[in-house]
Amino acid sequence: MPFIDGKTMLNKAYEEGYGIGAFSAHNAETILAILEAAEEEKSPVMIQIGQKVIQTLGLKPMKDMIDSFSEQFTIPICIHLDHSREFEQTMHAIQLGFQSVMFDGSALSFEENTKITKQVAAVGKVLGIGTEGEIGKIGGTEDDITVDEKDALITTTQEGTDFMNATDVDYLALSIGTAHGIYKQTPNLRFDRIEEISNAIQRPLVLHGGSDVPDEQVKRAISLGISKINVDTELRQSYTKGIQKYFDDNEDDMVIANSLGAGKEEMKEKVKEKIGVFGSKGRSEDFNEYKKVVTL
Repeated sequence: MPFIDGKTMLNKAYEEGYGIGAFSAHNAETILAILEAAEEEKSPVMIQIGQKVIQTLGLKPMKDMIDSFSEQFTIPICIHLDHSREFEQTMHAIQLGFQSVMFDGSALSFEENTKITKQVAAVGKVLGIGTEGEIGKIGGTEDDITVDEKDALITTTQEGTDFMNATDVDYLALSIGTAHGIYKQTPNLRFDRIEEISNAIQRPLVLHGGSDVPDEQVKRAISLGISKINVDTELRQSYTKGIQKYFDDNEDDMVIANSLGAGKEEMKEKVKEKIGVFGSKGRSEDFNEYKKVVTL
């Protein structure tokens, strides 16, 4: 199936009441783990390219690699630029053919964040590309972006409504009690705020910091309007765990040829687990009518 733009993918999930996993990829094996898991579960999927892998491998090489691997799969795929804090980088991703982009202006003033996000959203609408903005600060560390817990702010309903009205962005990331990275204690999502903002803006909402959030909390959040769930840390952990287990099991003869493949398989199972929680299993057929490719 061709690539699906992020707006189409998330609007369908929002209308039907399930979530789309936005899984971060970091190399060839992690790309394949995500795609193979989604294919076997017949699930639409977003693959995220984040800032750290852009620094180490590059934006275009990662995009090219996903494009190449995607040719062998039939499920709907959306390639998403995650947490871009530069307008120029966001435009570059659009030029490269990304189907979804996020401009993260949460560190800026409300006015500056609104101004730039509005420009990104306008370009996305002209080209049929999904756009994501963020209002409120999500704690923790993702790639090279760190927000201290004391600086993390729960998004207010007024902020979410004002931001959406000013930018017309397609989907909105909120600060609602999650954090990037490893949790020090079990998170407690602000379901009241999710529901209030969802009712106010009537568009898909995005849950960042989706790793290690209890399944029941994630399911409830989806029922209230969360349509995109970002997962990174748990995938890195499972990939590393698979490699370590392979070395432990083969310690005597030091067989190392398939250690990366073992990491891929462990991560693949984690992605399948998340797809089950998000409710997107078997939903690939929802997009048969669209068959939309973003080309520039």
